[in-house]
Amino acid sequence: MNREFIDPEGVYKHPAFTSIVTVTDPNKWLFFAGRCSVDENYNCVGPGDFLVQYRRVMEILDYELNTVGATWDDVVFRRIFTLDVDAFLQASAEDPVIQGYWNPERMPPSTLIGVTRLSDPEFLIEIDLMAVTE
Repeated sequence: MNREFIDPEGVYKHPAFTSIVTVTDPNKWLFFAGRCSVDENYNCVGPGDFLVQYRRVMEILDYELNTVGATWDDVVFRRIFTLDVDAFLQASAEDPVIQGYWNPERMPPSTLIGVTRLSDPEFLIEIDLMAVTE
């Protein structure tokens, strides 16, 4: 089994975790750290605006998937932490930008967790992913 630890250029390198770990055996398993709405200096993007933050999180995850040669169709699990479950459900159902990331016929298993706080009090949503490629 081969493991690779990746922190993509252009994404804040957090001192407490690696952004992506891949495991090849013979398929490649990719584990993506939870992402919040941040810029390259870990400043919150869109404080107080759930939709802006949700879109930014998806943008970061899209970039990270592309960085390791994966697509949204390769995602086999996602976990969402949010301060506002209703805002998440509404954006997921109504926002065309958010909907554009997923193939509705191939939605991954998912866990949605309502929380009272994330690592920064301005963060409203955090998403982590697991993907598998051949």
